[in-house]
Amino acid sequence: MPLPRANTISRTFAALSDPTRLTILARLAKQGDMTVQDIARPFAMSLPAVSQHLKVLEQAGLISRGRNGQQRPCRLRPERLAAAQAWLDNTRHAWEARLDRLENFLAAKKDTRQ
Repeated sequence: MPLPRANTISRTFAALSDPTRLTILARLAKQGDMTVQDIARPFAMSLPAVSQHLKVLEQAGLISRGRNGQQRPCRLRPERLAAAQAWLDNTRHAWEARLDRLENFLAAKKDTRQ
């Protein structure tokens, strides 16, 4: 999977940084498509506040909103989460390689002192 662009990954992680939005994503992952009213039900906040959270998630590409008559059901877009995971994996591999090189350097330095 190609790595996402910096502005895309930044938007994704910014959207994921809020506990309410994480809860919304977890509920969509578990329950499937949901209306705004269904999503808002367990939260102690207004419907417009929940809609703002959904707007952030939609702009980050983490959810999409369809049309079903008067309702706009929200759907999780797991491919954006997969892109974030690819970025994390790539970054982890780069750091592991750097740490391995440091470990080898320190081991070689220790051997020359003995």
